[in-house]
Amino acid sequence: MTNPTNSNNPPGSSSAAEASSPGSVSLAPSFVVPLGVSLLGALCLPLQPSWGGFRWLALVLVLFGGFLLLQARLLRLEFNDDALLVWRGETEIRRFPYATWLSWRVFWPGLPVLLYFREERSIHLLPVLFDPTVLREQLERHLAHLAPTPAP
Repeated sequence: MTNPTNSNNPPGSSSAAEASSPGSVSLAPSFVVPLGVSLLGALCLPLQPSWGGFRWLALVLVLFGGFLLLQARLLRLEFNDDALLVWRGETEIRRFPYATWLSWRVFWPGLPVLLYFREERSIHLLPVLFDPTVLREQLERHLAHLAPTPAP
């Protein structure tokens, strides 16, 4: 398991997790999903002669990959003792208390790209823009009372 490090690390540091307050862990960004989406878009360009729409598909995928890359850089997930927090810079933009969670699952274990979790009143799907290993460790630690949702 990765040990939390000092919160004096500069934003975007390479540590897998960092503590921003006692008992909390902030996840380091992971650029695998954004770069993978952009690469998929670039790979559509050679297919253009077979279907003219590949140019537009490639453009959409590259732009979406760029958007995800920006989000990976700007957003931060923090696991504290009672909730999952989403931060943009120094501003907390969302809080998900563990007490309201009903289930969770990381899709696909070999290549984690999507986090699904369900609260009492809503369902959430988040791209995995953070270290997937530490994400799973923290979910299992803080939500030990919930088993991950089984595969369909």
